[in-house]
Amino acid sequence: MNMAAVKLQTSVVSQAGKHTASVIFLHGSGDTGPGLRRWVYDVLGQNLAFENIQVIYPTAPARPYTPMRGAQSHVWFDRHKISQDCPEHLESIDSMCKNLSAIVQEEIRAGIPKHRMLIGGFSMGGAMALHLVCRYHQDVAGIFALSSFLNKDSVVYQVVEDASQCPPLPELLQCHGTADELVFHNWGEETNSLLKKAGLNTSFHSIPDLNHQLCRQELELLRSWILKKLSL
Repeated sequence: MNMAAVKLQTSVVSQAGKHTASVIFLHGSGDTGPGLRRWVYDVLGQNLAFENIQVIYPTAPARPYTPMRGAQSHVWFDRHKISQDCPEHLESIDSMCKNLSAIVQEEIRAGIPKHRMLIGGFSMGGAMALHLVCRYHQDVAGIFALSSFLNKDSVVYQVVEDASQCPPLPELLQCHGTADELVFHNWGEETNSLLKKAGLNTSFHSIPDLNHQLCRQELELLRSWILKKLSL
């Protein structure tokens, strides 16, 4: 990670009272921070908002995206194709870890310690969160991944295995729709199983009949988990 960090744009849902914790919620490919914030609002009928927890929705800068034949898209990293079975594009993943780490550092400067932060995302955002947390920020309070997967040879598995002898890694909450036609449900299940086998404390929630979408049941589950992990 020797490249200079690019300052990412963010959309923020502020806490109602004193700021004591933060959630960084990463969008899926082709979306933006404000787009994910609106989508969550549309599903819940209100913002994902808390008394003491700030929710930050960063936007990935537009870059050429190979699955779209090199067209520009707001994606956290490039990939050769949307598949479990191809190598990870680590150069783009690592440079984005640096950019997102700058947001973590901003929260630390604002007085929020890492054990009062959660990092997660939807689809590609969940995979990005797994790289960011497991490889660079193992001391945050938890990770969440909604409709997400890691490639079968992901470097994350080895990092988790190597770190499992140290203080415990953050807990992972994973949710996945059984009717997902873009990121298949079994890809999410296999990712969870491999992470658990490597030593990560994980939970996996299947959402019946849900396609590659967010739903109220899932977001209410996420809200409860956030409150549990970041309660005062």
